Order: sequence, then structure tokens, then C-alpha cells
Amino acid sequence: MNAPHPPLRVLIVDDEAPARRRLSDVIADCAGQLAVAVVGEAENGLDALEQVQRQAIDAILLDIRMPGMDGLECASHLNRLAAAPAIIFTTAYDAYACQAFDLNAVDYLVKPVRAERLVRALSRAHRLNPVTLDHLREAHPKARTHLSVIEKGRMVLIPVVDILYFKAELKYVTIRTTAREYLIEESLARLESEFGDAFVRIHRNCLVAAARIREIGKSPTEDEGHCLSLDGLDERLAVSRRQYAGLREKYKST
Repeated sequence: MNAPHPPLRVLIVDDEAPARRRLSDVIADCAGQLAVAVVGEAENGLDALEQVQRQAIDAILLDIRMPGMDGLECASHLNRLAAAPAIIFTTAYDAYACQAFDLNAVDYLVKPVRAERLVRALSRAHRLNPVTLDHLREAHPKARTHLSVIEKGRMVLIPVVDILYFKAELKYVTIRTTAREYLIEESLARLESEFGDAFVRIHRNCLVAAARIREIGKSPTEDEGHCLSLDGLDERLAVSRRQYAGLREKYKST
């Protein structure tokens, strides 16, 4: 006689408590068709990421629209984990808005979720392809609230509001905060496209947080060079001649 399969461990992520309760009730209704257990609930993307790193989770029912970190951003961070859970999006989007999910063969559940539909989704839940996630974010664009790196097997989240600059070096980009540096494998062009409202290019290899610019002027070490200083940073950053002309119009020179 075959041993019964262990229940699928599910985390419910939704910023609305009634929606979480509804999903939990629907999962309970599925008990006769599928071995599944709710092992936790989270009300936002950050909480979900913390829970996934604290306990084993097989699948996540992940709301798309949430304040702060939305479901798509949360999914992109989850996908960096070595043991990433399967993801099923839940949404109140209409049929037209869900076309991107259909085209990328991503399973999603339209609220209110029905038991039979949930069983089908959980039965075939799988880890998302990174390329698929990129396509979804292009269809539903929203700048990330955090960037993430994996250090010693754990995910470290870097709030974008804490970042002073991005600097490209070989195939990596250095992220600098007041506390420390991080390395990520993303292109500077992509970061500029995503965060162009908050970061300004000062050199072909550097973007700085516009709100942190303290002063811009002549370099103390070069007769014709220019540099820039940021609040919270001791070092001065070189400004290219090409970028200086535009920056001079926005920020007071010394």
C-alpha cells in the first residue's frame, strides 16, 4: 500500500484580510480532492519573502495588486531562491488585463476563487521562468521597491529609497547605500529605464539618486573635470563632460 503524499504547503498572500480568509476557506473545501495545508498568511510582499525563508513552502497564492511591493515584484525576488516555491497569482483584473498571463502560460485565479479552479491550479503549480516574469512586468510595469541579492544562501533586500548610486563595473553593477556596497547582475541601462524618475546619469557607468545630490562643481584634482557629492557619502563621484551640461541646469554648481 502506497504511503499518502504529504500535503502541499501553501502560503496565502493578500493585503486584504477578508480575501485571505476566503482563500483559506476555499482551500479547506478542496481537502477531499487534494492534500493541501495552509501554513501561513502574509499581508504584503515583504512579509511573504520573510516567511518563505523561515519555513518550507511548496506554493504561494499571491495577490498581484498590493501596496508597496506588488505580487509581480515579490515573485521576481522569490524566483531567486534556490528552493523557490510554485506561484499562482490571484487577481481581480478583468479578462483583458489577464491576457499577459495567458500568453505566458502562467496560472492565475480570478477573484472570487472557486474550489474546482483552485484544485486545478494547485495540481499543476510550478516554478516561474525568469523570462516569463520579465514579460509579465513589461505588461504590468511598476518600478520595484527593493532589489535583492543572495548572500550565504539567504536573500538580502535593498530598499531602492536607500540606494545612493548604481555603478557599472565589468559585468556587475555596484549598489551603494550609506551602510555598504552590494553587487548585482543587472544592466545599468535597464536600471535607468526602470528608475529614471528617481536616478540621474552622471557618467556612462553611473546613476545617482537625484534627491541625494548635494553639490556639483569642478573636481579638486582635475583642472577641467567635474565631480558631484551626495548626502550620506564621503566620496566624490566623477561627472562626465557630456552629462555635466544637463546637470548644471538642474543643480546648483559650486
